[in-house]
Amino acid sequence: MRRVHSMPFGAEITSDGTRFALWAPTAREVNLVLDDTEHPLTADAEGWYRHVSEQARAGSRYGYRIDGDLVVPDPASRFQPDDVHGLSLVVDPQSYDWSDMSWTGRPWEETVLYEVHVATATPEGTYAGLMGKLEALKDLGVTAIELMPIGDFPGRRNWGYDGVLPYAPDAAYGSPEDLKRLVERAHELGLMMFLDVVYNHFGPSGNYLHAYAKSFFTERHPTPWGAGINVDDEGSRVVRDFFFHNALYWLEEFHFDGLRFDAVHAIVDDGEKHFIEELADRIRQAIPERHVHLVLENEANQARWLNRDEERRPKLHTAQWADDIHNAWHALLTGENEGYYEDYADKPLQHLGRSLAEGFAYQGDPSPHKSGFVRGEPSGHLPPSAFVAFLQNHDQVGNRAFGERLAHLIAPERLELAQAIFLLSPQIPLLFMGEEWAASTPFQFFVDFENEPDLAKAVRDGRRGEFKRFKAFADPDMSQRIPDPTDRATFDNSRIDWSEAERSPHREVLSRTRHLLDIRRTEIVPLLKSDYRGSRYTVSPENILDVSWRFSDSTLRLLVNFGGAPADMNIENGAHALWASPGIDTSRSNLQLAPWTGIILKGQSA
Repeated sequence: MRRVHSMPFGAEITSDGTRFALWAPTAREVNLVLDDTEHPLTADAEGWYRHVSEQARAGSRYGYRIDGDLVVPDPASRFQPDDVHGLSLVVDPQSYDWSDMSWTGRPWEETVLYEVHVATATPEGTYAGLMGKLEALKDLGVTAIELMPIGDFPGRRNWGYDGVLPYAPDAAYGSPEDLKRLVERAHELGLMMFLDVVYNHFGPSGNYLHAYAKSFFTERHPTPWGAGINVDDEGSRVVRDFFFHNALYWLEEFHFDGLRFDAVHAIVDDGEKHFIEELADRIRQAIPERHVHLVLENEANQARWLNRDEERRPKLHTAQWADDIHNAWHALLTGENEGYYEDYADKPLQHLGRSLAEGFAYQGDPSPHKSGFVRGEPSGHLPPSAFVAFLQNHDQVGNRAFGERLAHLIAPERLELAQAIFLLSPQIPLLFMGEEWAASTPFQFFVDFENEPDLAKAVRDGRRGEFKRFKAFADPDMSQRIPDPTDRATFDNSRIDWSEAERSPHREVLSRTRHLLDIRRTEIVPLLKSDYRGSRYTVSPENILDVSWRFSDSTLRLLVNFGGAPADMNIENGAHALWASPGIDTSRSNLQLAPWTGIILKGQSA
């Protein structure tokens, strides 16, 4: 089977030849640079430059000379063999013959996400290297692999959020065909493939749009990265379509099963139909026959994008990363209270209870961290599966000064308690690569601006400057200890070591993770596929957390003692334990919970 997503941008092989199309409304002159030739182009009234070549074929190199001087790659390039400043490559998507014709995805309720940075996930740092780990992840109980952004970025090392060519999978990881083989192999094993995409900004090096399409950006909506993406002003129709087609490109041409949209709160849209709404509408209409899952990262906690229809299907987006659950857990487990943890440090257990029961802790509440800014919308009507929960991810680990994982910060017994509650709660769980065995390696922030020393220095200084507001880094000497993101060693230190999963104590953590995911598959997933009836939570004066989620046939209940003294609890008849902390006699209806122990029960729905 051949797959291609047709779009008005870029280079596309047709029956008449290869069609090239560039939107350059603010350029005075554009020439197509094709292999060893140049072709002057003429713009139409809307700023489009188009050309059809009978000579161009798959493998041809091309770019555009702007105003007689600057040669730029195609912003919709399908591949960049020589990185973001080089010429683009004509790709024929139909040359790849897919064999997963019968694959239509998996229901969202079955999802167990595993977030991966391709370059640091394996010794090879490639799609092919990751393909060799898929069977082990399937055996663990993972059902979906989520790749951090792969759109072409400058250099050979990057988290991916500095991408500037969102249609071109970065050559550092392999070819487009290698990526397709990874997706195809995942589908053979019954694994879904997700991709993290960035539609809120471009990276600082290799973005040439400003040279010929100034209206791609707007000063009306500034972002932490500079001028905002223009999604609501003159020329915004083309800009919006550029990203809508990008989403469909990954879902159709590469057969991904889902997308995670980075920081959509930074996409400001004053238009009639918000970018976020139209994005989901376009995808739902284009791909009705498959399970396609759309996940938001949205600091604004806007429940409106997650609403369900009468048949419990997402109207727009499937779920949102549940930062509130993570942040409450982190404040509770570590006692940290700086940065955004300030919003949770005053009463972390109450925030944890509310977010476990209702998805958001902040539902129209003032944020101390944001000087009282009111954040969030009511979310208690949404099912737990509308939220992706995690104890760790690339941000929460990598944005720490030294990239420490949670296992580096808290006692193993507390990590075990949190892990069990996290994996057996009814939200959709996400594991960060290596978390399943409590990997000893950090995940640190890294970039590669080797050929741009001024930018490298700015990033290095900026990274250290980020932490000056934290007490631990007020001392300049301490600040200098923060790993240099431009140093190759910082990247190398972030590679996970799969061999340590075979050694104690990592072997025992891996076995526990596998056991918990097996319980989830047999006990939790069937609940999620039934009708959700609501939730409740209480936090007692003794710091006992009691959360219940009601479904059509059963109730899931969590009881945890976060206090300093033992607590006696009575369990209703008919409930049975899915999991309990060591030392708890689950055969008794009257239990005693020692401090920092808990139990998860399943019983008949009232």
